[in-house]
Amino acid sequence: MTMTTTMTAKNPVKNGDKIGNGDYLDFEQEVADLDCQMEELRRLSSIKGIDYTDEIRKLQLEQVEELKRIYSQLSAWQIVQVSRHPKRPLLTDYINLIVRDFRELHGDRCFGNDRAIVTGLGQIGHEKVLIVGQNKGRGLKEKMLCNFGCPNPEGYRKALAKMKFAAKFGIPIVTLIDTPGAYPGIGAEERGQAQAIAVNLFEMSRLNVPILCICIGEGGSGGALGIGIGDRLAMLEFAYYSVISPEGCAGILWRDGSEAPQAADALKLTSRDLFKLKLIDEVIQEPLGGAHRNVHDTVYNVEQYIIRTLASLKRTNIDTLLEGRYKKLRAIGSPSTQLGAGGPVIPATIPPAEIKTVKKARKTKYQKSKIKM
Repeated sequence: MTMTTTMTAKNPVKNGDKIGNGDYLDFEQEVADLDCQMEELRRLSSIKGIDYTDEIRKLQLEQVEELKRIYSQLSAWQIVQVSRHPKRPLLTDYINLIVRDFRELHGDRCFGNDRAIVTGLGQIGHEKVLIVGQNKGRGLKEKMLCNFGCPNPEGYRKALAKMKFAAKFGIPIVTLIDTPGAYPGIGAEERGQAQAIAVNLFEMSRLNVPILCICIGEGGSGGALGIGIGDRLAMLEFAYYSVISPEGCAGILWRDGSEAPQAADALKLTSRDLFKLKLIDEVIQEPLGGAHRNVHDTVYNVEQYIIRTLASLKRTNIDTLLEGRYKKLRAIGSPSTQLGAGGPVIPATIPPAEIKTVKKARKTKYQKSKIKM
């Protein structure tokens, strides 16, 4: 699995200035320039005592229009970059801002406590819930402790143990997905990484409490799926959810990580693509310019979605929920699913005539090979 850092603007603001230092992505050059101009006018205003309010206001309006233009036509690869922005709200931001009386639960009772997955009890709105989320960490030290958001098997076992505990007491479960993928190291494989994820998929599909899953940033590979089975799956507008990271896909198909933008387009990993394919249930809107530009509004939107959806799920009979969850899982990848906007539709069934033709061709080929022998 290849991990990349966020790219900054081509002409970044000087390090001594208030803005810059990684705030801008490589396609936000115009936004960065406008911010530089506004910062310079504010500096001159404080030094010379001249009022530049009107000029700053004009630049602000121009910046808003530029952000609208850019974020209305982002490519899949650009959305991946936004989802990885270093200032994007992480799990700890959501816990601190929307979860009251949070009490973290540690350990998997088998190996250890994986910091990449955080579990705990708390209250969102009027609902007591179990929070299960993937944490990337802020700053190098915390990132290393959290393994850069790549969970080990003990993290998934911890998550499952706490989810079973919640199910025992009828507590709804909310999972917040944000990982480039499960950790692919030798130690993780020796401790049963694939099995841990597989067991989670099986057990989560039949837990008798409402489960709400939200992708808040990166949703990479089985690492995301390991806590992504539930009654509802939502995504933030500029998050991504995929079977593999774009870099990993490019490395496999082209042996070249620089082909990641092409891989991102082919993977259909954006929220709008997945909503069209009916793989997610709802897209949660982000503020203009992405979640990193307005953390509080983003967190508020997620909180309102959780409160509204949990209220709906709790009014539904648990047997109906489990049946709906089963049908939802079975429908993934169904033959009637479109491959993309304007793409071909796979036929629901193969015509019997074609099946007979294929069988006949195989039989003839086998007979010829037998004669040669």
